[in-house]
Amino acid sequence: MFIKKIGIDLGTATTEVFIPKKGIVLIEPSVVAISTIDKNVLAVGDEAKDMIGRTPDTIVARKPLKDGVIADYKTTEAMLKYYINKAIGSFRILRPEVMVAVPGGITSTEKRAVIDATMAAGAKAAYIIKEPIAAAIGANIPIASASGHMIIDMGGGTAEIAVISLGGIVSSTSVRVAGNKFDQAIIRYIRKKYNLAIGERTAEQVKIKVGAALPLEKKLTMEIRGRDMLSGLPKTITVSSDDVVEAIQNELNEIINAIKSVLFETPPELSADVMDKGIVLAGGSSQLRLMDKLITKETGVSTYLADEPSLCVAKGTGLALENLEYYKKSILALK
Repeated sequence: MFIKKIGIDLGTATTEVFIPKKGIVLIEPSVVAISTIDKNVLAVGDEAKDMIGRTPDTIVARKPLKDGVIADYKTTEAMLKYYINKAIGSFRILRPEVMVAVPGGITSTEKRAVIDATMAAGAKAAYIIKEPIAAAIGANIPIASASGHMIIDMGGGTAEIAVISLGGIVSSTSVRVAGNKFDQAIIRYIRKKYNLAIGERTAEQVKIKVGAALPLEKKLTMEIRGRDMLSGLPKTITVSSDDVVEAIQNELNEIINAIKSVLFETPPELSADVMDKGIVLAGGSSQLRLMDKLITKETGVSTYLADEPSLCVAKGTGLALENLEYYKKSILALK
């Protein structure tokens, strides 16, 4: 196959692969199952995620990215190799050019780890781009214009908040609070309120099915199963959207405070642009019910969801790679 360019959104929760002219070709969890005996990779993606919380002692299901950055280099390399091969085939004549999106607050060491892992996974050239820039490109925001645009990209590990003008980030912050922290908060809340122990997958289902950032007019409910903390026996309870709102209050406040700090640091002319155009939300966690309404209420700035918010970063990496000359000022590093 003569595919030469690949854009990858290497997320804490999910990895998405974009191929120019084909679009998103792969969306799978950022999870790798490894044998503790010989350290071999047994499964990646969906198959590995199904093993979380269900593996014997000889197998560990690991998330190699923590808070949007590489926590386990070797496992990340194996995961990247698997996804590149799955997207374009392992039998290929040409090695691809790969653009990877990384959190805005990444350090130079973390940047180098991403480039090295991408090259080791089989790339001919590796480029990296900050997630807020990639999300803005994927959301069809004209980032090269001399006008301020505010984007919030909320994924699994981080919430990236940035004001972009003339192809660069003018003011920004990256907080390591997003979907995964919401899940952990739900686990703690249900343990405390209902004396029920639940796992990450159940917490994620609760967040998706009944979760909200503000109380809903029509409350949503769902039944969940877990282990009773007192008797140790299986137990079923009903949780509501109000439970989730209460559970994730601290995490939401942290994100709101970060948004306010970026708005505070933004130059007055660009602030006026943001007031006119509004704030754009991207990333999987931005789809939490009423998240846009919460941000509008707390900041006074109109907020709306981008089209296909969870795919914006992956689309942006592919588009930037396709138009390297146009976006070269916005790209962080290359090898």
